[in-house]
Amino acid sequence: MSVQPNPVFANLPTTIFTVMSALATEHGAVNLGQGFPDEDGPVSIREVAAKALIEGPNQYPPMKGRIELRRAICAHARRFYGLDFDSDANVVVTSGGTEALTASIMGLAGQGGEVLLIEPAYDSYGPIAEAVGARVKTVKLSPPHWRLDADAVAAAITPQTRVVMLNSPLNPIGRAFVREELQGLARVLARSNAVAICDEVYEHLIFDGREHVPLITLPGMAERVVRVGSAGKMFSLTGWKVGWVTGPKALIDVVAKAHQFITFTTPPSLQLGIAYALEHEIDFTLNLTKTLQANRDLLAQALPRLGFDVLPCEGSYFLTAGIRSLTNESDRAFCERLTREAGVALIPLSVFFSGGTPDHLVRFAFCKKRAVLEEALKRLEEYFHAEPRRRGG
Repeated sequence: MSVQPNPVFANLPTTIFTVMSALATEHGAVNLGQGFPDEDGPVSIREVAAKALIEGPNQYPPMKGRIELRRAICAHARRFYGLDFDSDANVVVTSGGTEALTASIMGLAGQGGEVLLIEPAYDSYGPIAEAVGARVKTVKLSPPHWRLDADAVAAAITPQTRVVMLNSPLNPIGRAFVREELQGLARVLARSNAVAICDEVYEHLIFDGREHVPLITLPGMAERVVRVGSAGKMFSLTGWKVGWVTGPKALIDVVAKAHQFITFTTPPSLQLGIAYALEHEIDFTLNLTKTLQANRDLLAQALPRLGFDVLPCEGSYFLTAGIRSLTNESDRAFCERLTREAGVALIPLSVFFSGGTPDHLVRFAFCKKRAVLEEALKRLEEYFHAEPRRRGG
């Protein structure tokens, strides 16, 4: 028998997050690679979920999600963005943000259609689109400011473009697109056959008093956009894998039909915990933003003294820095060497570009305890000051 697995997945390498985390474990490195917090979110949320788990019910909840959570999601969207969603028509609960993205791409891209990615792009978008038979196209942003150029997007869109993926704040570079940029994108979308899937899982993790502007709130976008949200990012409960998609009924109905054949539903106790969180613990999320901003500032102030070229960071868990003053190596080789020799694990930014370039930037995750970040900086300082001319290549 000749086994012929799906080449999209068969030909994928192991994700860089798995590779670097394994290397970090092997060498006892401080892991600033993978983006998950060191500490769990509020105990009150966990207590509500634990009570629901014990008392039940523990059978299948509605496919679109528990009504308590759908109502809380709609109330959240109304409070922060003035969006008037209906809990029955405009929201579907998913098993995490990645499942929300998968269901959205499966439902809205279509075999043979084009999916446009804005690079650097989160690494799941491309394989999901290709696996459902879509063709992937890219528009590449440029450092250090990573501006979104509406003309470049317009040039890449064709009559076959079905989906534009927009991530803001953007993983891995921490870019939060401003209203002017999004207005330009909205004008381009309005002239196309495409819809936008907006990955907004870091919507509240935005710094320096900046405004998060959902594309769906702009004129003409209400019927063309679905938004992906994540309780894991909002409440530091990434292992719970509770996400959602909101948007116009015509699009949500199709996304829900895809969702029913992926996970169908999400644990009811966790849904009830997140419903409670959205109603009673949103201050945790807003205060988390302040903590993360302080962590970003700690790295941004210290890293230039070590030779890193720090780029602006406007949101998310991540800070990007250039390495050309430190090495001539590729970003991946540098990260592997730093893990082995300095005991600090980072992520090379090149993996977020389809062409593998630029390859002189690295990503620091700062969603960690301050003591962990301080230990990482201490190790880097000892490493680079011990031999100031440590250069590869």
